[in-house]
Amino acid sequence: MKITKKVIFIAHDNTIDELRDLLITMIEASRNEEGCELYNIYQMKDKPNTFVVVETWASEEALKGHQNSAHYKHYKATFEPFAKDKYSDELEILG
Repeated sequence: MKITKKVIFIAHDNTIDELRDLLITMIEASRNEEGCELYNIYQMKDKPNTFVVVETWASEEALKGHQNSAHYKHYKATFEPFAKDKYSDELEILG
């Protein structure tokens, strides 16, 4: 079963560039992973400290593989000083 997630990051006002740069490092590496069907990161134009990650994985196993990758582990170990908030939701694709 496909898994689609939306993850919101809100950067501290003085760490927007650092968080953006870190998130950008995730794009190509994640898109190249087995089972990645969609991996996009957006920066909100009206709230530049807010980033939205939308990702779809072919299965739970593919998502777990992503979470065990070196680039994901680097991001997990690095993002907290840059983000004042982070939350995620699992989405259901309709149609």
